[in-house]
Amino acid sequence: KQWYQRRVAITAGDWQNTFRFYDRDNSGSIDQNELQTAIASFGFSLSAKFYNLIMLKFDRDGSRRVCFDDFIQCCVIIQTLSAAFQRKDTNRNGWIQINYEEFMELVFSTKI
Repeated sequence: KQWYQRRVAITAGDWQNTFRFYDRDNSGSIDQNELQTAIASFGFSLSAKFYNLIMLKFDRDGSRRVCFDDFIQCCVIIQTLSAAFQRKDTNRNGWIQINYEEFMELVFSTKI
């Protein structure tokens, strides 16, 4: 099963409910393991290396935690870019072959 085959329509309510479920201490933020589990619950299977990158991007204060607003932004980006990738993956095998300009067009034509 490819990581995007289980396409899930993520709503703001889903994000909020998922975030609250993983924010066990009600601190308003979740750590990397909680983030990984939360995003996986939406049907995305990403590597530990990728989650490290996500933390670098969305951990604003170096606490190794992500707040709710950044969680939503992260989910929107993952969902939107995954959908754009899926449109190019005509064989549905998780691989596409594009050149640099096609990559740039893919990213810049995607509304995030």
